[in-house]
Amino acid sequence: MFPDYPFQSQYFSIDRNKLHFIDEGEGPVIVMVHGNPTWSYFYRRAVNLLKKNYRVIAVDHMGCGLSDKPQVYSYTLSQHIENLERLLEYRNVQKYSLMVHDWGGAIGVGCAVNNPSAIEKIVVMNTAAFRSTSIPCRIQLCRVPYLGTIIVKLFNGFAWPALFMAVEKKMSKEVKEAYLYPYDSWKNRVAVHRFVMDIPMTPDHESYDTLFRIEQQLEKLRDLKIPLLLLWGGRDFCFNTSFYDEWERRFPEAESHYFADGGHYILEDKWQEIAPLLEKHFLG
Repeated sequence: MFPDYPFQSQYFSIDRNKLHFIDEGEGPVIVMVHGNPTWSYFYRRAVNLLKKNYRVIAVDHMGCGLSDKPQVYSYTLSQHIENLERLLEYRNVQKYSLMVHDWGGAIGVGCAVNNPSAIEKIVVMNTAAFRSTSIPCRIQLCRVPYLGTIIVKLFNGFAWPALFMAVEKKMSKEVKEAYLYPYDSWKNRVAVHRFVMDIPMTPDHESYDTLFRIEQQLEKLRDLKIPLLLLWGGRDFCFNTSFYDEWERRFPEAESHYFADGGHYILEDKWQEIAPLLEKHFLG
């Protein structure tokens, strides 16, 4: 149905809501955690590449992708972390590597710092797992009461613009349709909007303490010398170079690759260059 996504859909029920995920291949486990407004489709080529030697699990957060989209739900950072932890327990995953992007950074790394000894390797792409003091105007606009709801949920003014604002290389019509497929109505865009609203910019935000706790515990992963591969698109208006620099500061032993002409959806723009780096990181 979706280009390069020939995977069997699986579901896990959490409090009567179905969480969609794929679980492909056999061997050591790699868990791939997407951000907003993507879904597991973002990782399709990485899954196809790595499932030959690894067991690859890619989740759709609640409200995203092919997961249920409950209208009344706690779409918070702590809830997404809990959901991922429950999924890994359900699939009996004891040790795993991580690939994270966008909001998947805080969610995936949030799981990792809760049990750092379970983590084998990490790939970080245009994301953060620490606080920031600035937010792009175009994202802030989507947070304005009432107006933001209309922009994101009525006009799809977050997921749709990302198709050209988050990439430097034009995507095919079929790939664009796949990215937008889960977010085709007001109700189905609920999590896209709630993710935007869940960005914790001030200490009184309900997710601020969760993100601060993750930030404080990042050193656990560094001290364990877990191999970390940093892949970054330099033309990302949101997770800009300052975030890349912060990852390098916190993980000075990381292998870093900065693609100056790559966008936020770095796996779309730079797949040919990234594929051998992933093979080296996981298989080398």
